[in-house]
Amino acid sequence: MAMPEKSTFTKPSEDFSHFPEIIELNVGGQVYITRYPTLVSVPGSLLWEMFMEKTPCSLIQDNKGRFFVDRDGFLFRYVLDYMRDQKLVLPDHFPECGRLQREAEYFKLPELVKMLAPKINKINSIGNDLCQSDLEELSTNIDITYNFSSRNNIQISGHDNPPALPANINSDLKKAGFITIGYRGSYALGRDSQTDVKFRRVARIMVCGKISLAKEVFGDTLNESRDPDRPPEQYTSRYYLKFTFLEQAFDKLANAGFHMVTCNSTGTCTITHDQKDDRIWTSYTEYVFFRE
Repeated sequence: MAMPEKSTFTKPSEDFSHFPEIIELNVGGQVYITRYPTLVSVPGSLLWEMFMEKTPCSLIQDNKGRFFVDRDGFLFRYVLDYMRDQKLVLPDHFPECGRLQREAEYFKLPELVKMLAPKINKINSIGNDLCQSDLEELSTNIDITYNFSSRNNIQISGHDNPPALPANINSDLKKAGFITIGYRGSYALGRDSQTDVKFRRVARIMVCGKISLAKEVFGDTLNESRDPDRPPEQYTSRYYLKFTFLEQAFDKLANAGFHMVTCNSTGTCTITHDQKDDRIWTSYTEYVFFRE
């Protein structure tokens, strides 16, 4: 298929009448608002195909009329930023270059893919150097004796030929730290009997703690959109999970070697309308987990 002249893209005329100048997008649950010329600024890209070759009725829309794209909503901010001026600007300590490159490939942005390639190679080389140095130091400087009767009893001494480590010792050598899980929920209490209690679905499970620990435990299920671009050794209290089951969060923490050390909960009561016997209770609960 022959590509049109560039002047056709820079100033859309015929198809522009089908779309408003301001476009609202729902990308993986994250809402973005941008101008129509921005979305068609890269000829041949997926967004150019959507908004130049199709009509609004042929595109998927959510229940509020926003055009829906089923991709990573957090990383799309960098895709959209690139489309504004064809430049790549990432924050320091950006850990998602590989995933962003995958998004660039999906949106058919070959120049963005090329810009990300050296950054990914640099990250990989640093990681390989660190792993190699760690292995060399471990093989020449320490001897670890593991006592199977007590998982926390590890003796370290200088030795040139250490014995092989048990496979399950990795969990004991991971970084120590705290992770706090918090959630807000509510339920209604009927007038006649407490058996009519109706619990509401937990809207959001918050994650507080060191960023590197949170990402290690929850991985792709961690939503970082409310506090993005922070270095891994800093702390956050604004991350939340993409699922709403506390048991699932507890399972992930247990698998990573964390155990609960304390919890607390507070509650308030609201009387609905004029019926004093109908009450809605709202509670906030926090669970604190620790890994030695």
